[in-house]
Amino acid sequence: MAAVSRSPSVSACAGCGPRRRAGAFTLVELLLATATGLVLCGVVVQLLLAEERQGAVLVRQWRERTLQRRTLDLVRSDLRRAMATQVGSAGGGACPLAGREPVLQIRTAEGPITYTLGLPPSPIWRGRVLMRCGPAFGLHGEPSRGESQNRVVIDALAPSGFRAETPAIGRFRLSLEQEFPQIRGGGIQKVASAIDVAAPAPGP
Repeated sequence: MAAVSRSPSVSACAGCGPRRRAGAFTLVELLLATATGLVLCGVVVQLLLAEERQGAVLVRQWRERTLQRRTLDLVRSDLRRAMATQVGSAGGGACPLAGREPVLQIRTAEGPITYTLGLPPSPIWRGRVLMRCGPAFGLHGEPSRGESQNRVVIDALAPSGFRAETPAIGRFRLSLEQEFPQIRGGGIQKVASAIDVAAPAPGP
């Protein structure tokens, strides 16, 4: 009896579609991974920018406080040589005020010294300035008896950026406050310093 040949049958199989190779990613998974990576990169960039801004703020704060200490040391040295002092406005200044407000006047053996607060004498200065009108200094830092000079000692001051107060007889409280626009992001950065000085009591 002749054998009947049969054509090979295709067996039914539930998993007979295209199979994903082990370890491969689908398009959806790749898109999700890319999006996650972009989000993480954005967070890292924001953190780096914030750190840069904070570093710039600290550098400016250190630099301006150094200038403030030098200014306060100058005022303190003038007060220590004072024969008489006057907080606020009084006559006897040796320089034109040009609309600036007298905040401290000191009479010394070398001549009168007037500190004024107001608009700068030229646009190279930032905002309000504190100016000193008084005897110049020699090569070794000693005050001279020559003609009085009017010089900016610090700029970028707040509206009431310099204060000379007398909390007790024979003592002064000197304070400075500057303000700057933030380097990024808007807002105002304020830098302030203050010292106490033993000095003669205010007089006429």
